[in-house]
Amino acid sequence: MDPQQQIRQVYATSAARLVAQVYAMTGDYAEAQDVVQEAFVRALARPGRFREVTNPEAWLRTVALNVARSRHRRRVLLHGLVRSGRLDPARPSAPALSPDHVALVAALQKLPRTARETVVLHHLADLPVTEVASTMGCSVEAVKTRLVRARRALAEHLGEDDPAPLVPAASHGVPTRPDRKARHA
Repeated sequence: MDPQQQIRQVYATSAARLVAQVYAMTGDYAEAQDVVQEAFVRALARPGRFREVTNPEAWLRTVALNVARSRHRRRVLLHGLVRSGRLDPARPSAPALSPDHVALVAALQKLPRTARETVVLHHLADLPVTEVASTMGCSVEAVKTRLVRARRALAEHLGEDDPAPLVPAASHGVPTRPDRKARHA
């Protein structure tokens, strides 16, 4: 049996039971589901290792519990930082989402993965084209081509006639289109 088929079979027989067990330990059903999914993702990432396990459900339970413990430790650390005053929970860590931002993210999701990553790295992370190329393991020309094609596709998805370049907004790094009057002035 191929490893992916084995994992599917174990998932069908064990996932619900594992979620119930982790839920009983964490008291958070959504967290239990996430943790068990993470355990299965790790099994899929290393199918050869998973195949060698004598008791797959026990292995997945151990992984899920370790993930739950790690998440719990991070939450405790975060709450400690908040209580100590070193982290201000009242101050938003991200700007409020405007309708334009929501529309842009929806349009980005319609792009192929490589084009979306290229646009995000160049316009949101504000990386130069050469660094985007290095990060993505492609040529500078490939990055430029992806950016041009992505701008055209985004203009189409956003209902724009003219695919003007996206400009990073100074306040929070979300790319926006320049004002039409300013662009044509």
